[in-house]
Amino acid sequence: MSAKFMFRDIISILDFTREDLETLFEFADRFIKINEKLEILKGKIVALAFFEPSTRTRLSFEVAAKKLGADVISIVGEEASSIAKGESFADTIRMLDSYSDLIVVRHRFEGAAKYAAEIAEKPVINAGDGRQHHPTQAMIDLYTIKKLFGEIDGLTYAVLGDLRYGRAATSFIYGLTLYKPKKVYLVSPPQLRIRDEVRRELIDRGLVFEEKNSILEVIEEIDVLYVTRIQKERFPDPVEYEKVRGSYIVTLGMLMKGKPHLKVLHPLPKVDEIDYSVDNSKYAAYFYQAKLGIPIRMALLSLVLGAG
Repeated sequence: MSAKFMFRDIISILDFTREDLETLFEFADRFIKINEKLEILKGKIVALAFFEPSTRTRLSFEVAAKKLGADVISIVGEEASSIAKGESFADTIRMLDSYSDLIVVRHRFEGAAKYAAEIAEKPVINAGDGRQHHPTQAMIDLYTIKKLFGEIDGLTYAVLGDLRYGRAATSFIYGLTLYKPKKVYLVSPPQLRIRDEVRRELIDRGLVFEEKNSILEVIEEIDVLYVTRIQKERFPDPVEYEKVRGSYIVTLGMLMKGKPHLKVLHPLPKVDEIDYSVDNSKYAAYFYQAKLGIPIRMALLSLVLGAG
């Protein structure tokens, strides 16, 4: 059992050490090998409070909880809760806190998960808040790289897309600061470059990175290409979104210019930023990445609830 995780709130990937993540990965490996329903969380109730649309994150948390023997209660969208009647977010969290043993929160507002953790007595897991953090996605991303390459250190990475508003991309880049990548290229249209506070954090943590405008500038150097969509829903001004819409697309021909072992990751959903011809190629690792969401979240739930 790992006391470092027990009853702990999971708010940001920056709250963890490399050793913490290695422990998590070891537990995920065990669940992959077992590959059957367990009863280690029997009698526990996991609350899924998703006030924003989600497919993979919500369903993988639900599957993970059920495979561990826990029961699941859910809120899917504000319209499905008493928030639609005027109840405050704080009161909704207090109610879930009294009904469950752990709360998983997704919200469009930054800081919502941290606020929920301050209110709730039970542990809170951030399943994505605004453009800020998505820690469990970063855990999945890093675990995927470990499974594909056997290591995370020493590789050259490119993160392509919406680096300003995309919480998955930001959390992934933050996660890389816990390791020793050879170099990280941050590739985006000028309007979508990382925010100043993110840049300062990366510099303070000693990450070797360089900002680029085109993936073609670095395609021959990289081992991992992490792609994100342009997140229309997070743009404060629709006009600004239209200026960058469709400004990049990853094609099979582009990837063939890179290293033979190059792998493409994507937190999904993808829209038009990756050509469909890539899906069935040797480069695509994003469906495998999504599949690993279940063992990682099984490991996390079991560790946080003291069953790991």
